[in-house]
Amino acid sequence: MNYSEKLASEFSIKPEYAQNIINLLDEGNTIPFIARYRKEMHGTLDDQTIRSISERLEYLRNLDKRRQEVYDLIDAQEKMTDEVSAALAKAEVLAELEDIYRPFRPKRKTRASVAKEKGLEGLADIIMAQDNISPEEAAAAFVDAEKGVETTADAIQGAMDIIAENISDNASIRKGLKKIFRSYAVLRTQASDPETDSVYRNYYDFSEPVSKIAGHRVLAINRGEKEGFLKTTLDISTESCTASIAKLFVKGRGECSQLVRKSIEDSYSRLIFPSLENEIRNELTEKADEQAIGLFALNLRNLLMQPPVKGYKAIGLDPGYRTGCKLAVVDETGRVLDTAVIYPTHSKAQIEKSKDTLKSMIHKYHAGIIAIGNGTASKETEMFTAECIGEIDDKVSYMVVSEAGASVYSASKLAASEMPDLDLTLRSAVSIARRLQDPLAELVKIEPKAIGVGQYQHDMPQKRLSEALDGVVEDCVNTVGADLNTASPALLSRVAGITKTVSGNIVAYREENGSFKSRAELKKVSKLGPKAFEQCAGFLRVPESKNPLDNTAVHPESYDAAKKLLDLCGFTPDDIRNNNLSGLDAKARKIGLENISAQTGVGVPTLTDIIKELAKPGRDPRDELPPPLLRTDVLDIKDLKEGMEIMGTVRNVIDFGAFIDIGVHQDGLVHVSEISEKRIKHPSDVLSIGDVVKVRILSVDVEKGRISLSMK
Repeated sequence: MNYSEKLASEFSIKPEYAQNIINLLDEGNTIPFIARYRKEMHGTLDDQTIRSISERLEYLRNLDKRRQEVYDLIDAQEKMTDEVSAALAKAEVLAELEDIYRPFRPKRKTRASVAKEKGLEGLADIIMAQDNISPEEAAAAFVDAEKGVETTADAIQGAMDIIAENISDNASIRKGLKKIFRSYAVLRTQASDPETDSVYRNYYDFSEPVSKIAGHRVLAINRGEKEGFLKTTLDISTESCTASIAKLFVKGRGECSQLVRKSIEDSYSRLIFPSLENEIRNELTEKADEQAIGLFALNLRNLLMQPPVKGYKAIGLDPGYRTGCKLAVVDETGRVLDTAVIYPTHSKAQIEKSKDTLKSMIHKYHAGIIAIGNGTASKETEMFTAECIGEIDDKVSYMVVSEAGASVYSASKLAASEMPDLDLTLRSAVSIARRLQDPLAELVKIEPKAIGVGQYQHDMPQKRLSEALDGVVEDCVNTVGADLNTASPALLSRVAGITKTVSGNIVAYREENGSFKSRAELKKVSKLGPKAFEQCAGFLRVPESKNPLDNTAVHPESYDAAKKLLDLCGFTPDDIRNNNLSGLDAKARKIGLENISAQTGVGVPTLTDIIKELAKPGRDPRDELPPPLLRTDVLDIKDLKEGMEIMGTVRNVIDFGAFIDIGVHQDGLVHVSEISEKRIKHPSDVLSIGDVVKVRILSVDVEKGRISLSMK
């Protein structure tokens, strides 16, 4: 297979770009590096597209590998024909290859294999020929008591079993029937016990065409079936399916033709339908899995790229009832300053004492923001915090943040190494505070699927889910960049080209030698060779470096080009440090980007990136996004009235809507039909995690804690 032409066609790019990407990947380059620093070679594709191309390339290579394996297996049986060879060459998916291999695959004992052992293949051929002969007379020659064929009826039945299996194994028949199933089959569900209530009640008597059913319904049905609440079947006309097979095999109305027709019916009901039902349901599940993984990845990307709340000392509150609320104060860099345990849900005396503690912490450390975990006792802690803020003159605001994965992190080796002197419960409070200060830097310490911004993530193929989410984390970290002197080992290990071992070596080097003075000093780190340096250098910042380019996303390989650019436009490197390059873009365009490109030796896309970086050295792309919604007061669900308008923060986007934090303990749901006046295909077309939106209260069920919202 010509991979470059295939990929170029599928992704609508030039074949030379596709081939360049293949070469770059095969040379061991990382996707962030390719996307950022090799733009001329692929036409400025983004990291997500290049990642998709990489995944597709891997699939095509695996397909060719399996194609060759199947060819060799059939050839070893001396059963390879021009027809089979051509079919293998045309196969475009793995399932098609397996269907072609199906007749040649070694089988366990079946009715057909038993019949073949009894020597009945010849009779099966006679019946399939459908000549004007009596099957009984033909079968008489195959009766053999020693072989277990006692009567002509036994012989005919064995021959029919062989015919049924041959039809079932026919790749073209299966391909045609799959097409019919995909177009006309209906997925039906029933309750295993209609009297038992469950969250799957909507599916107790449900049906929807396979061609239209939404992925989230497929996953819900799968889970309901797995938990024993649902029974699921595919419904399709048996008559139309068997008729489509009969058109290919039945040649007349004679006795042999009638036996062939019966064999077709047996083949369909006993062999084909159960097999295709499994395959179609697997297809539905795989498609639903990919959609769910894609949505999880999108939500994760938006969560990680939420704007940091910079320049504030923060207090993290990890709510709890019996064991109290854990409190941690961190400075602007996330360093722990103080910790405490308060009891805002206990007696009146304890509440007052807790208020004194929180107020004291705010005063003592001049804390400007408070992050409250959204778990158990979050509502009470939020009300308590709002009361405290209202009783002091200090300018303080708070935000409820997701604490998903905080307990996993606090018990990890990483947390223990970062905070060896703190109890693991207090580590959670530290993590919650840091999540508000810099979501990306803190959340990279947690396994992505534990962050909790997807749906049905525990039902997903875990390897595929992890690969997709790890890719998102890698893309986000490298989009933002990392400070070489302050980044945690977890953050460093997500930088392109840096392994966990090397990230540990970087931190060890830092501890032994002090802060890095330049990017070039990275080359002294153990096991960080020239290739790793090439991949990672552009994504690491060194604000302390004498070379101001070390604090930009300009790659060291382009330093000479950057200096030449500055010279041509009348600037010096000192202007980078002094942030005095506001007119650089205009001057460069006046000279002409093509002209400068020729003189600097870098392509126009790279030159454009360099100009953008020099204009805003050390810039954080997240700062360009709207800031998070910080609050100073709190609402009770009982305060909500139908028609009330309120600002909220998008917490999760799912297939059928989005959950919005409106300042009460329970997030409200905006159904997809209430997101926009215009018809939208998916909530993610309009909403992203972290968006601040105005919503209107549609209804409130205080007893069940359900809030329905509208953005219309």
